[in-house]
Formats: sequence, structure tokens, C-alpha cells
Amino acid sequence: MVARAARALAAAGVEAPRAEAEQLAAYVLDVPRGRLALADGFSPAQRDRLAALVERRAAREPLQHLTGTAGFRHLELAVGPGVFVPRPETELLAGWGIEQAGPLTAPLVVDLCSGSGAIALAVAQELPAARVVAVERSPAALDWLRRNAADRAAAGDTPIEVVAADVTAPDLLADLVGRVDVLLCNPPYVPRAVAVPPEVARHDPDEAVFGGADGLAVIRPVLARAAELLRPGGALGVEHDDTHGATVPALLAADGRYERVEEHRDLADRARFATASRRADGRHADPAPAWQTGSS
Repeated sequence: MVARAARALAAAGVEAPRAEAEQLAAYVLDVPRGRLALADGFSPAQRDRLAALVERRAAREPLQHLTGTAGFRHLELAVGPGVFVPRPETELLAGWGIEQAGPLTAPLVVDLCSGSGAIALAVAQELPAARVVAVERSPAALDWLRRNAADRAAAGDTPIEVVAADVTAPDLLADLVGRVDVLLCNPPYVPRAVAVPPEVARHDPDEAVFGGADGLAVIRPVLARAAELLRPGGALGVEHDDTHGATVPALLAADGRYERVEEHRDLADRARFATASRRADGRHADPAPAWQTGSS
């Protein structure tokens, strides 16, 4: 059954057909994927269910929509139509933010463009002493965010604060100006003309994927507002398109309120996110002529 499913997914162009066939089989049998070989055979009803799921996945419906969950660091999050499915690459940004906030006694961490709540909830789980604020504007995504936040709070994680707001608003989180220790953001950043996989084009919310003609329509105002929200020395991390490995750090350097600008690459060695610190003196310096390049 798994081999047959894998062949069907491969014929449909799914990138990891065997792995996804095993995940679907484990989901139908309600066993961990690692114990799939020890599971009993499929009942007739389970065979029919697996066949139906494989057909939907072959039509390029996201695997996470079929199972109803997406893994992110140590979490299993509820996802489905109306919310962006968190990607493994974004775990690097979340991990960086957790490293920055970890040494602080009671850090204030803000997650902009929160979507399913992946980053915010990972921070809350791994740093129980943190105050975490998640900001999202999409009503559909907010439903998923609130659901995941309630589930994690019920599981014993530190509750997060959910704010319905547009991250490009000039008065965003006005009560937190100058107080935020770490600000993280995985915004819509794909340039409009870029072709995306069928799963993204048909099922991820358009407003969570595309960031205007150049992909920077949300990033630009986020960088400006982050400089006001962060305390002196506060840390900023922003995910971006892999073609923006020079552009986003240059925007940070040109702002004049950031220092220690750095670019980070993912496990495939693609430019993935940029980081910086709010100037420790809280001042607005002349634009920096250059920026550092690093990796994480």
C-alpha cells in the first residue's frame, strides 16, 4: 500500500513521495511513522481512506491539510485552509529568537505576521518566563492562531497574547514602544511575479505569501516600526525571500537605528533571514556603508 501510494505521488510530482506516503499511511493507521513497519495491516476501510488521501495529495493538496497538523520545532500545530502552513526553514528564525531571549529574566517577545502562531508558541513553550505577543490581521488565520494558542495553554505552556492588527500600521502596538526585547517576523515576502508550487498557489493564503511587486511591501514598514518597538539593544529577526540576501540587510543598515546587521542562511545554503540589534544608545545613526554576513 505504501509503495503504491509512493508511486502515485511520484507520478504527480510530489518532491518526497516515499516519505509522504509513509506519513499518510501512519496517519490512517494512527501510529507513529517510525513504527509503521510494526503496525497491523490495513482494514478495507483504511485502504479506502488512504487511497482517497493519496488522490487528494496527488492533486497537490498540502499534506498538512490532509492530516490537519504541521510540525514546528517541538510542536504539533493545527492548520488548514485559511492559514499559511509553517515551513521547517522558519524554525531557524524561531531558534535564533529563542537564543536571544533565553538569557533574559522575563523577556518580552513579539511575533509579527504570526499566522498559525508557530514562532510565538515555540517561544512560549521553550521560554516559559517570556511574555509573548502574536500579531495577525487575517480573520481566518486568527481563528487558527487562537485555536493553537488555546491548545498549547491547555497543555501547560505559557499563554500568549493574541493581537488582531495590521503589522504595517504606523501605530502598531503603541503601548509597547521602546519595551520589546526580541521582535520576530515571517512576513509575506515572495515577489508577485515569482511562480510558486501548486500547494502554495492553490492553498496558502495569497496575502501570506506575496509581498508586493518586489516582495518588500510588508518588510519595509516592519523594519521601520520594529526600530520604535525595540528597546535599546533589542534584537530583530526577519525572514525574507532567498533573493533578498543583500537587500534586507541593506535596508536595515540604511535605516540608521540598527547595528550588528547580519544575514543568515538555511540548511540548503540559501539566504533565509536577516537579524540586527537596535542601537544600544537608542539613537539614529548615519546609514551604515556595509553589513556583515554570517550563517546559522
